[in-house]
Amino acid sequence: MSESQIPSLAAEARDALGRGAARANRRGGRTPAVLYGGAEPPQSLTLDAEVLWRTFRRGRFTARLLDLDIGGKKLRVLPREVQLHPVTDRLLHVDFLRLTKDSKVRVPVPVQFVDQEDSPGLKRGGVLNVVRHEIEMICTATAIPERIVVSLANLDIGDSVHIGSVKLPEGVKPVIARNFTVASVVAPLKEEVVAPTAAAAVPAEGEVPAEGAAAVPGATPGAAPAAGAA
Repeated sequence: MSESQIPSLAAEARDALGRGAARANRRGGRTPAVLYGGAEPPQSLTLDAEVLWRTFRRGRFTARLLDLDIGGKKLRVLPREVQLHPVTDRLLHVDFLRLTKDSKVRVPVPVQFVDQEDSPGLKRGGVLNVVRHEIEMICTATAIPERIVVSLANLDIGDSVHIGSVKLPEGVKPVIARNFTVASVVAPLKEEVVAPTAAAAVPAEGEVPAEGAAAVPGATPGAAPAAGAA
């Protein structure tokens, strides 16, 4: 993300603390927040609730860099912990982490699959089984990737693609050290054909068996003559 694409949010220092003060801020259209990390002590803040909500709604909130403008001083931050209202899902509180260019962060990065048309397994009707829709990565704060691109070229049915074969941006590595599976191509599910049961061949009461079919004991129509009958 370029510098021009990083959103800048205005923040104000918050002196009054506690639940009562936080509720008063929310009633006034402000969302309480805390800025922590680095060599400086934590700082209590408030932000415009509507502006912060619109930024949150863009998605990947805890993996996107932001600039906080606090009294004219801009600080590069990364949203970390977010508290949401249990009913309305509105933001109740946000924790921001101070960053420097050398700060290392752990962030979830979405996976994008490409080259489906070059997968012989998918061409033959195979199904893509996605094991990881996103992967948690370790990287510097200034090099958070927008996505991890995974190629499906040459994957046949039964083949898998592992993280070790995925080209990652420089300085980016997964949190999990082992060579885990990202996706695989599996055979399509076959519809099971249910064979007719024996009960289906038994005529219903009052039904005459088809020609050549064995009579069912106890059936009245077409029953064999009683012993001694003329």
